[in-house]
Amino acid sequence: MQPAASVIFTTYNQPDWLEKVLLGFAAQDRRDFEVIVADDGSGEPTRERIERLRPALPFPLRHCWQEDDGFRKCEALNGAIAASTADYLVFTDGDCIPRGDFLSTHLRLRRPGRFLSGGYHKLPMQTSLAIGAEDIASGRCFDVAWLKAHGMPASHRNLKLSAGPRLGRMLDAISPARASWNGHSASAWKRDILAVNGFDERMRYGGEDREFGERLENAGVRGLRIRHRAATVHLDHSRGYVTAEGIEFNRRLREETRRTRRTWTEYGIVKGPPPQSA
Repeated sequence: MQPAASVIFTTYNQPDWLEKVLLGFAAQDRRDFEVIVADDGSGEPTRERIERLRPALPFPLRHCWQEDDGFRKCEALNGAIAASTADYLVFTDGDCIPRGDFLSTHLRLRRPGRFLSGGYHKLPMQTSLAIGAEDIASGRCFDVAWLKAHGMPASHRNLKLSAGPRLGRMLDAISPARASWNGHSASAWKRDILAVNGFDERMRYGGEDREFGERLENAGVRGLRIRHRAATVHLDHSRGYVTAEGIEFNRRLREETRRTRRTWTEYGIVKGPPPQSA
């Protein structure tokens, strides 16, 4: 049977965080989905962790590994898109634990001609380390009081976790935040993703998700904000790939995408121009 959704996220040498994310999907309130781990060249400990967890997971799990040749997240994502079997694709990151209603919220709110723009809640390292398997299964790692007791500071942003469906809908309606493609919580129809040829594999660390979303918008697929309704908690980690040169390269590429209203990248799933103009 075809799954209702293919969940896609990348990982790179973070097996402990990966395990917490997979346990988050094991705690979802629906089971009709597959998970594809787009692995950007992790070592043997990641493969071993996946194989240890696989028998207990209540969903099909695919591990799409590519050789470690530097930061190639967009290439890994494109490989996972090509391997997916559902008509609707949900994206997150390998360091974001999804709340139990994360997937059902994305599927309930999907619309033709739209992509969904979710949010995440950053946790400090102390809190990230404190979260265990039972905290994920019970959902208490999304309880603001529990998180604050384990090192999360007080903030108005905690509303992303504490708002119920009605308040969340209202906050999403009035939020000034742009409904951009946010790779930690976003979803779209596979046909729309293929129409823009997936992610641009030239993109470096920082903003690579946004350029993809801007091409969707150029193609007429508009974002719908659900940042207060599809919750994930973001586990802390270092960002070794960030360079000023890479950020500037991405900025120029995004600027070109916006200026030219480009929809198709010749550096995506298919290499070269769109098939109909080849």
